[in-house]
Amino acid sequence: MRSFLAPTIALASILAATPLATAYAAGHSASLAGNDDHTTRLDEQMAPVDHGARLTNILNDLQGIDQGIADARQEKQITPATARSLQVEASTIGASAERVARADHGRVPNPQYRKLMGQLDNLDQALLTDTGSGFSMNDHAGGMAYPNG
Repeated sequence: MRSFLAPTIALASILAATPLATAYAAGHSASLAGNDDHTTRLDEQMAPVDHGARLTNILNDLQGIDQGIADARQEKQITPATARSLQVEASTIGASAERVARADHGRVPNPQYRKLMGQLDNLDQALLTDTGSGFSMNDHAGGMAYPNG
């Protein structure tokens, strides 16, 4: 078993390092070929805006909540004023997420991500409660209020 383990680890290391070394070499060959502005082919191939996975998750969740607000409004489950209030809150969360990401080079640090996701959860719960699909977490005379139950 030991004789099999060492060659396997060595082979895996080589296979993992090869793409990285190739990418590094390709970038430097472009800069050595007379490219004086310090950009490489790899730099040119990168997407101009990389929001990061956390910002993408937040924006996708916001899109889902916006669609839920639109659907609830169309089905007359919420009033126009409630829909506007929920949309303003969603826009505020989205703007905060984009501001945090812009300040940190496209990334959303973990503490801010948790805070923003908590705000999204609260907004989602508010939408569910306003449409009658969720339940209120408020204390009503010692018991819970369940609009659909």
